[in-house]
Amino acid sequence: MNYYSLNKKAPNASFKDAVIKGLAPDKGLYFPETITTLPKSFWDNIDNLSHTEIAFEAIKQFVSPEIPEATLKTIVEETLSFDFPVVKLNDNISTLELFHGPTMAFKDVGARFMARCLGYFNKDNTNEVTVLVATSGDTGGAVANGFLGVKGVNVVILYPSEKVSDIQEKQLTTLGQNIKALEVNGTFDDCQAMVKTAFLDESLTSNMQLTSANSINVARWLPQLFYFMFAYKQLHKKYNDIVFSVPSGNFGNVCAGMMAQQLGLPIKHFIASNNENNVVTRYLQTQLYSTKPSVQTISNAMDVGDPSNFIRIQEIYKNKFEALKDNLSSYSFSDGETKAAMLEIYNNYNYVADPHGAVGYLGCKAHLKDSPNTHCVFLETAHPTKFLDVVETVIKEEQPLPEQIQSVMGKEKVAIKISTYEDLKIFLLK
Repeated sequence: MNYYSLNKKAPNASFKDAVIKGLAPDKGLYFPETITTLPKSFWDNIDNLSHTEIAFEAIKQFVSPEIPEATLKTIVEETLSFDFPVVKLNDNISTLELFHGPTMAFKDVGARFMARCLGYFNKDNTNEVTVLVATSGDTGGAVANGFLGVKGVNVVILYPSEKVSDIQEKQLTTLGQNIKALEVNGTFDDCQAMVKTAFLDESLTSNMQLTSANSINVARWLPQLFYFMFAYKQLHKKYNDIVFSVPSGNFGNVCAGMMAQQLGLPIKHFIASNNENNVVTRYLQTQLYSTKPSVQTISNAMDVGDPSNFIRIQEIYKNKFEALKDNLSSYSFSDGETKAAMLEIYNNYNYVADPHGAVGYLGCKAHLKDSPNTHCVFLETAHPTKFLDVVETVIKEEQPLPEQIQSVMGKEKVAIKISTYEDLKIFLLK
């Protein structure tokens, strides 16, 4: 499989080169040249396939021939070493739990998959690779855990000061070894802008090999399509019309769901559920795409004012607005509405949702007003205890800490504070 830049001004790249480069030389995101639909027999037989078998068949066309099939099967199996249960709330709404991995966030899958791919590509390479990543919350911890101790790979994580939860901060600042954390005086958008600038700075790239572990990287983004296939396997015999409500920030997750749809996943519609960072919600209402500075909310992983992956979504639909709008709805919700939803979910269903999942739940409720015969699945993207201050305040119940969270709470935070791109550059070159 080759990949082309969405800016259309760079040479095509192999999967290996796309993973190692992260961004194309013309600043564009990479996108696969072709997408081959999986055969009908695959979908007819999905009940008899394991998670590993489903994921292997889905991903192999995107990585072939750079990674041998036997190696790819091992990578997939190691990546998916935890569960992805669907929990029914009522006849119309279920939630897909994506927080059973080591850092209790949906990004564990992409981070683990990419780390293993990069480790394979780098196994005989004496040159080190620096993974540069911006995080609005969960990406940092997942990447730190996924890449910890990977040979020949250094990881530098930028996160916005005082805009991630205490547990999220612990997960990305306490591991040591090849993981370094930079606490940025600014927003996630500032962090992401620094990362993008670094990739285009020849005085850096001539001295080191940089790559990204944000969802701009194809190896981080594509494995997220697995979730939707796993949920479909659990639900398709019960419900004829399944819709996914995806809490959306950088839009990698909902875009990956659309890639699963391109592979033949029998899903008719997606919902992008936004907090008050509602660039895409406004776009679908007005057909005007206008980025804006992000605002801080209680669902901080979605605090993105310039979502990188939306250009990939536009590419899937050939930049045809009506085709996209037929397949994607989007709603925006305030912190007050989010807290009310968390309390409603707890009181009505005895289920504890994190703020991001609650936004997804609200997206389901909004969609069901006009489409009452659908079954809507919202993605519960992070364990609620990662947002203890919000969750416990809203539901008035103390929450026990899972083992994955307990393991980092007593560790000392180690982070370097920076304010400007020049600070980042000095750190990388020293």
